[in-house]
Amino acid sequence: MQTLKKIISQYMRRLTSILIVMILTVIVYIQINNEHRQAYEDAMGTFSQIEQLLAQNQEELDEMREEYSKTCLHNAEAIAYMIQNNPDVLKSLEELKEMAQFMEVDEIHIFDKTGRIYAGTHPQYYDFTFDSGEQMMFFKPMLEDKSLKLVQEITPNTAEAKMMQYSALWSQNGNFIVQVGMEPVNVMKTANKNELSYLFSLLRVNPEADYYAVDMESGEIVGSTDTECVGQDIAKIGLPLDAIKVQEGFHARINGERAYCVFKKAGSNYIGRIISGRELYKRIPSTTVMITVCLVVIALILSHAVTRYMNKYVVNGIHSVNEKLHGIAKGNLGEMIDIHSSIEFSELSGYINMMKNSLLDYNEKMSYVLSKTNMYIGVYEYNEYMKRVRFTEYVPRILMLGGEECERLSSDYKAFKTFICKLRRHSVTGESGTFEIDGRYVKIEESNDGGGVFGVVIDVTDEVVRRKQIENERDIDLLTGLYNRRGMDMRIAELMQAQKEGEHSALVMIDADNLKTINDTYGHEMGDVYLKEIARLISGLDAQRCVAARLGGDEFVLFLYQYHDKKNLIDEIGKLDDIQEGSRVDLTDGCSVPVRFSFGYSLVQKGMDYQTMLKEADERMYENKRERKKNRQ
Repeated sequence: MQTLKKIISQYMRRLTSILIVMILTVIVYIQINNEHRQAYEDAMGTFSQIEQLLAQNQEELDEMREEYSKTCLHNAEAIAYMIQNNPDVLKSLEELKEMAQFMEVDEIHIFDKTGRIYAGTHPQYYDFTFDSGEQMMFFKPMLEDKSLKLVQEITPNTAEAKMMQYSALWSQNGNFIVQVGMEPVNVMKTANKNELSYLFSLLRVNPEADYYAVDMESGEIVGSTDTECVGQDIAKIGLPLDAIKVQEGFHARINGERAYCVFKKAGSNYIGRIISGRELYKRIPSTTVMITVCLVVIALILSHAVTRYMNKYVVNGIHSVNEKLHGIAKGNLGEMIDIHSSIEFSELSGYINMMKNSLLDYNEKMSYVLSKTNMYIGVYEYNEYMKRVRFTEYVPRILMLGGEECERLSSDYKAFKTFICKLRRHSVTGESGTFEIDGRYVKIEESNDGGGVFGVVIDVTDEVVRRKQIENERDIDLLTGLYNRRGMDMRIAELMQAQKEGEHSALVMIDADNLKTINDTYGHEMGDVYLKEIARLISGLDAQRCVAARLGGDEFVLFLYQYHDKKNLIDEIGKLDDIQEGSRVDLTDGCSVPVRFSFGYSLVQKGMDYQTMLKEADERMYENKRERKKNRQ
């Protein structure tokens, strides 16, 4: 049993521990959500920057392409003008190359009216026509319309698949077509800035996260800060394509490590930011430890403060009440409780004092109430602290105590206790808590509480006598005084349940012979005399370990029990034959008949029920009856 102070301290510790765990759980949950939100916002911010860079680079690229196209076409016009004014330059490859160098172009091709190259800075392209490849076919419409001035987008050329931008136009006299090719170095540099691989290379300075670009249809990684992953399928590194398409933050195991992923659609690709769980949650442990320390300190301060005030205003008040109640329990009913540390304790003091005053009138009230009943009921109470035993006026009358003895027992609780213990030795069989005093029956009930005894004594003589009479009429055969069938069944059930290991029992069935002859010859009254004599003889077989019953008519049952030797049991049953020898019944004056009966028995085996034994004994009895008739013949 723990003290209230200890219980409160333990409760406060448990409560604060539970609250700390709950608060920490909520805080960790909030931190995790915050990290997810921050990771998502960082990803969206980075994606926005990438999109802005792509837009800026695309705008710059478009401007440069337009300017480059104009320059390329302008150069073609200038070269066509120079060649038209000096056609002999077409005969000198060196002069054409000097012209290309002067005009800052890479290639000059001269086409005839059929669309065939017949001169230029690259002789290896001579005889190429507008039908020589997809790149060349772009300019074929010029054969039909000499007013066309065409500038081709940057594309691989037909011969070397080298990225070039070509422009072409007719000379003013319409005799030839000039095609100028320029390698768009600056344009390509600007275009490279729009490549995801270039943008991701700028993000490699941030090692906490990896960035990926994934093809929307195939799931192929087309760009990444982790260059080893480029060209692989996302499933190989652990990225689910279905989750990417949702475009929300999700968890996945990337290259064997749990990570948080955020993806967004960008053009024909998905771009994503992946941060490992180790990196994402690295701040949570230290933050949690710091918060835990703060919570523990706060909890200790609050727990100490609450415990202190509970002890001051509650526990100490309870201790004071207990001390007063202890004195009252010892018999000091004059003790007053007067505690006013709080309204509750003030009310409690008043109620306890009221209860104590009620107890002072206990004996008088109890005696008054019990005197109004039709039963003799007495109440007594004592403990080791009381100077006297308190009891009501009916106690001496029920316990048949004289004046001097009553005074002696009431003044010494030990003597009264001894008296009750001696009385309990005379218990009545079959009656719980009932004892016999000089032919009267008394029921005693006691309750023990903290060393004190509260008892009730009731005179139940009339009730017990009446019940015994009813039980006798219910369970006893009125003719023979033996058990009837119901009484025997109950008695055998009790004996079989109480049978111990190693003990032997037997059930014997007995059937009186010649009862019908006696009834017919001497009358039923003499038949009853005959049955009563048989009952007397068989019930005396072994009075200490045998019960007898009349089942009805001329059938009797014996149950022998608590035999430690089976042979002794069988020998005892065999005495039934001896009982018949020399036994006679006087029916009328000068007329007597011999006692004759048949019997059979069943030894009780483990697990055998009553009905089985009865059947077995009955069968053996009829075997005995048949043998007896056979012997008489």
